Amino acid sequence: MIGSLSRLVALVILLAVAFVPRRAHAEPTVRIGSKRFTESYVLAEIACSLARREGLVPTHERGLGGTAIAFRALEQGSIDAYVEYTGTLARTILDRDDADMGALREALATRKLRTSMPLGFENTYALAVRSADATRFGLRKTSDLATHGGLRYGLSHEFVGRSDGWPGLSAKYQLHPASLRGLDHALAYEAIARSEIDVLDVYTTDAKIARLGLVVLEDDKRYFPPYDAVVVYREDLLARAPAFARVLDRLAGSLDAAAMQRLNARAEIDGIPADRVAAEQLGDGKATREARASFLRGALDAVERHGPRHLLLVVVAVLASSLVGIPLGLLAFSRPRLGSFVLALTGVFQTIPSLALFCFLIPVFGIGATPALVALFLYGLLPVVRNTHAGLSAIAPELRETAQALGLTTSERLRHVELPLASPTILAGVKTSAVVAVGTATIAAFIGAGGLGEPIATGLSLGDVEMILAGALPSAGLALLVQASFALVERVVVPRALVR
Repeated sequence: MIGSLSRLVALVILLAVAFVPRRAHAEPTVRIGSKRFTESYVLAEIACSLARREGLVPTHERGLGGTAIAFRALEQGSIDAYVEYTGTLARTILDRDDADMGALREALATRKLRTSMPLGFENTYALAVRSADATRFGLRKTSDLATHGGLRYGLSHEFVGRSDGWPGLSAKYQLHPASLRGLDHALAYEAIARSEIDVLDVYTTDAKIARLGLVVLEDDKRYFPPYDAVVVYREDLLARAPAFARVLDRLAGSLDAAAMQRLNARAEIDGIPADRVAAEQLGDGKATREARASFLRGALDAVERHGPRHLLLVVVAVLASSLVGIPLGLLAFSRPRLGSFVLALTGVFQTIPSLALFCFLIPVFGIGATPALVALFLYGLLPVVRNTHAGLSAIAPELRETAQALGLTTSERLRHVELPLASPTILAGVKTSAVVAVGTATIAAFIGAGGLGEPIATGLSLGDVEMILAGALPSAGLALLVQASFALVERVVVPRALVR
């Protein structure tokens, strides 16, 4: 059992090394982040394109969840810059009532951060309704909603939770809806189109406002501050990459609200990738309406681009969980009192929602693969520890007595009797850990770890079902492949007499 396990571990390490992405000779000089919505993707790609023109080597850290994750990544140096909005900086990040640029810059300077000049457009929050409902109920201003409490609201999760979002808005306008659901921003548009909700929050440059014929309600009590788009960047960035100053100069005042809404429409409605939309805006690509790639081509592209990273996350995490979990299971079996604590502790990790655990780890490890691997490792511990403990506990006492009567030492009994007998159960735990890791690793894309979750996250932001499936189906297929591969592993690890 031990020798077979050692050979298996060596094989897994070799496979993991084979899938490690090779680092280019030129290190990236600028890491530009984006939040998880279309406009942020497009603006980040425009900044990356301009940076390349200046001879820099940018990378786009795509879809870093909401404001809290993106700003934390910037503060900790996991990214160098990203596009934010002055109202969000003031209310959500700096807890200020005003969004005066001078005051914002002073406050950010204490955190070793800087802002560019405004990009030229404002993208503020607003509530919107269907045009038919606006006519039927006489809805033109946000205050009009106060007299129509029977309407159903579907609001984005970030808007529901942020200080400058729903809590303050509902208090300001005395809004008490009949029902309120938290939805992904893109899915809320689908919900209002199907009449599942009546009111949603919008960004005023959203492309789907015009496509769905929605009426944006006036913020007549001026609750929202200005939300001018700016680039927030680290203080040391211009010292490391002076050419990025020219990127900021090019971006300043370069877009108005109509242009930004058009770019968003190209990505969301026409289905053009954000990097191509950026190229068109900068004159590097033809402004044509291209046909979407076939679903099969999209799925194959997702496997080619994101599959190796996804597999690497799973392999490394499961290997770590097995190397730590099996000894912990042995410890839990040999020392029952301590074992209860070990089983309880590993069980606690399973109770933490995966995205929450990823976010908890960002302050320690930053964004990217490291916090994802730590989270996957922690999630994988319980099946391995529990099954190791269960496999050893199921061995008949008379078999141990026989081994002891033959004069085998404790370590010899463990190697030659107990572990081989428990190996089917232990392997079942490792298999469970691996299958769970395949699914959980898709969420790692929300913190910049890549993998097959990236097309899923992007598809959610764009409301693109085909893109979601292009990531979800390969992930499901990988889970089935991993499960089937354990039949081969079983032949190597489990003694033939115990194979059913």
